[in-house]
Amino acid sequence: MMCVDVRVGDLLEMKKPHPCGAKQFDVLRVGMDFKIKCRGCGHEVMAPRGKIEKNIKKIIREDEQ
Repeated sequence: MMCVDVRVGDLLEMKKPHPCGAKQFDVLRVGMDFKIKCRGCGHEVMAPRGKIEKNIKKIIREDEQ
């Protein structure tokens, strides 16, 4: 499995939306588990790295905006 270069502060656009309807999440913590925060409702989720990496559609960096 290939590791994706995700950093704290990145904005992730996911393939599937959160139950609130938002598809964008802020990265709060990176390691074996990711901690991400939904841009729609503010809900914070911790999930295993593999599960998050598999569902990433696009990574938006602060310096690219």
